[in-house]
Amino acid sequence: QVQLVESGGGLVQAGDSLRLSCAATGRPVNTFTMGWFRQAPGKEREFVSGITWNGGRTDYADAVKGRFTISRDNSKSMVYLEMNNLKPEDTAVYYCALRWKLEVTIPIQPNEYFYWGQGTQVTVSS
Repeated sequence: QVQLVESGGGLVQAGDSLRLSCAATGRPVNTFTMGWFRQAPGKEREFVSGITWNGGRTDYADAVKGRFTISRDNSKSMVYLEMNNLKPEDTAVYYCALRWKLEVTIPIQPNEYFYWGQGTQVTVSS
């Protein structure tokens, strides 16, 4: 079993920055793709960003390209999402997810990820 715990969310103003963290415990995760998703009220969960096991590849949703940066520190079993120039439309619960499959891909569909955190709320006021 793997447990994922997100932190770093909060209430900020448009243009501000936040750094989300995801801590993985239970089993080593340094060989698996990890991703960040978000879900706004009344909307489906959507892909935000993903990173392969060694950080060699990253992917971003068009809505966050150029503003968000994903990274990971396998020595600490941590994944991060640096979010800059936040907009009100970024308001959502942000989830960390683990793919748990030995392949170098970054799926964008939530059902391709096996483990999920409980989420952290990000609210951006205008």
